[in-house]
Amino acid sequence: MIWLAMALGAWIIGWWINARIAKGPPSRAASLAVPLIFGVTVIVIWEGLVRGLEVSPVLLPAPSAIAARFASSTGILWEDFVQTVIKGAMSGYIIGCSAAFVTAILADRFDFLRRGLLPVGNFVAALPVIGMAPILVMWFGFDWQSKAAVVVVMVFFPVLVNTVQGLSAASAMERDLMRTYAADYWTTLRKLRLPAAMPFVFNGLKIASTLALIGAIVAEFFGSPVRGMGFRISTSVGQLALDLVWAEIVVAAIAGSAFYGSIVLIERAVTFWHPSQRH
Repeated sequence: MIWLAMALGAWIIGWWINARIAKGPPSRAASLAVPLIFGVTVIVIWEGLVRGLEVSPVLLPAPSAIAARFASSTGILWEDFVQTVIKGAMSGYIIGCSAAFVTAILADRFDFLRRGLLPVGNFVAALPVIGMAPILVMWFGFDWQSKAAVVVVMVFFPVLVNTVQGLSAASAMERDLMRTYAADYWTTLRKLRLPAAMPFVFNGLKIASTLALIGAIVAEFFGSPVRGMGFRISTSVGQLALDLVWAEIVVAAIAGSAFYGSIVLIERAVTFWHPSQRH
């Protein structure tokens, strides 16, 4: 009963504090405090319910058990992080996004490429990763190269479509002004159209950042060396080591949030002039 009372008390206190903050004037401190308090409240409620209801750790381990396993498995978690995030997700993300950006410029320059690639892009974007991953693992082997290939396929077309759309964002009046200055295609692209396309480009990069980590982890379910987040999750589930599974999920969540947040910070620095960045 003590643990259940703790869960109920955490819910009431967290609700009351967040309601008080929400009624106050908006500020950066308030915007940071609300999600932090909400997250702590969820963890306390989780701990109280699991212990109070005596839930089996095989079904749902308590946050304290996950934290203990995290602290005792930092070596394994770091090795898996390097294999999945650094080698698989990041390399595939960089290759895929760079190729998509260059292809988008070529598609903008040559109309037949745009007409041919975009329908194909919509088709490939609809393909499930669990259908592509086994094929690419057979093509590129079981190490990180096949995971990077899966990530390339997943991030290429979202970035391509958003970049092509962004290159058309400049208004006709702005393009006419560049023509009055006798600017050629590449000058107009560099001075006008690429800056105008940056909000669309970063939108594609943010979408791709989440797809990259998902693709790398899922691809490891279909074959990998004895390391990696996907490999560890699949084997730990078979061993009923759910605390290690949740520790891997925590690492993935932290890595994904940091990856997405870094792109948002770069976007704010590059597109500071855009109305969406004026708070």
